[in-house]
Amino acid sequence: MAAISTLPPANPSSGLKPTRCCTSAPWLLLNSSLFGNTKKSLLSPLTIKIRSHRFTQTSEGRRSAANRVLCGSHSFDVVVVGAGIIGLSIARQFLLDSDLSVAVVDASLPCSGATGAGQGYLWMAHKTPGTDIWDLAMRSQYLWQMLADNVKDQGSDPLLELGWKKTGSLLIGRTKEESDHLKKRVQQLSAAGIKAKYMSNSDLELEEPELAVGVESCASFLPDDCQLDAYRTVTFIEKGNRLFTSQNRYAEFYHDPAVSLLRSSEKGKVEGVKTEKNTLYSRKAIIVAAGCWTGLLMHDLIGESDSVVDVPVQPRKGFLLVLENFKSLRLNHGLMEAGYVNHQVLSPQHIMSALGDDDHKQSLSISMTATTDAVGNLLLGSSRQLVGFNTELDMHIVNCIWERAAEFFPVLQGVSLESLSKQRKVRIGLRPYMPDGKPVIGPIPGMPNVFLATGHEGGGLSMALGTAEMIVDMVLDRPLKVDNKPFAVEGRCC
Repeated sequence: MAAISTLPPANPSSGLKPTRCCTSAPWLLLNSSLFGNTKKSLLSPLTIKIRSHRFTQTSEGRRSAANRVLCGSHSFDVVVVGAGIIGLSIARQFLLDSDLSVAVVDASLPCSGATGAGQGYLWMAHKTPGTDIWDLAMRSQYLWQMLADNVKDQGSDPLLELGWKKTGSLLIGRTKEESDHLKKRVQQLSAAGIKAKYMSNSDLELEEPELAVGVESCASFLPDDCQLDAYRTVTFIEKGNRLFTSQNRYAEFYHDPAVSLLRSSEKGKVEGVKTEKNTLYSRKAIIVAAGCWTGLLMHDLIGESDSVVDVPVQPRKGFLLVLENFKSLRLNHGLMEAGYVNHQVLSPQHIMSALGDDDHKQSLSISMTATTDAVGNLLLGSSRQLVGFNTELDMHIVNCIWERAAEFFPVLQGVSLESLSKQRKVRIGLRPYMPDGKPVIGPIPGMPNVFLATGHEGGGLSMALGTAEMIVDMVLDRPLKVDNKPFAVEGRCC
């Protein structure tokens, strides 16, 4: 049986295991692990089961002295609920761009949610100029590039610190229709200022020798597209955030689920967040960035209040196949099939054979994506499925991913997935999916100091820095770099 990695291992470079902690002083470092993105809370039995499973895997080692500190009440300028890539990036932006103090709250630990289960690409290849998310994605890409350049200017290697690689991306087409579409896409991207090139089958064969290239094969090539390693990147962000603990400006409250909002007598004013172990008062703003759990969390936080906040974000389950030390396939770039743009849907017959008669109506899509990570592992994806908060492994879907990849890379057709059982892992994550395809970023009507930042689906990493900048600018009443109207809460969540 293959190793099943629905959760990340402890960071081997840290020499530390995650510890379950709470604190009575905001300047204490509350967690000894060096991690990245976090899976969110909630109070449902399913979530409790997941958290218990995670805790068993990661926290049976030694406990820090912080565990013995009594919990209590604390005050911060900003409280961020959710320590995923979005939440931690928001905290980072407040710390760097203001003098405000920040607390980050989460029911679990970083890098055990959607970002930790993803491929880490920062690609514009599958995004379309003129759409609502385009400007946010472009702004975020610019900010990521600035961060990588800054790391290099400081004398460090962005590859080591962030897993940063400028691999370039190829969006692969195999039909005349897809060829026409990719030619138009290259024109659109070029007009929008993106370096893009259309590749014929002969060009493509030279660029990626391992790829199956037919008469109608083609691609759009974006040489400046990059990718990150989620664990390294969020470790870097956490370490940077923790530098502000000595200034009494930063604290982490991990393994401490938020349970309710504290309302004042002043209409609409929310004073803070009550967690299982602490009361965290907020002088300026509360940011809820809990991924696909945001809808359930807001329902629980508001409780019996007259306020109505219905965040329609849903968990969209995804599988990613990781092959460690796999030498049979070498990639020069990141690759993605053109059908990924529309989340290619399997035929009813294929769905039925993969999932069984009872499940054939579930919304499942499989599209080929292939990348090589910072340490040389092959990452193959990906699946999309609306099945609630189910995080169970389904080897039928994993086999579908393998078979789909083999259609593009003939060398895989002679390799049995079973023969790779010792070097394969499966990442399972729940993407925060919004029905209209756009994240929710902004204040909640009637609660002017409570903001939402969720619904990025598979683009959380790629849009994290732009989202963080937007939230901070809104809270501080600064001019926005990107129009926030497409992402407004009003009309979509209340």
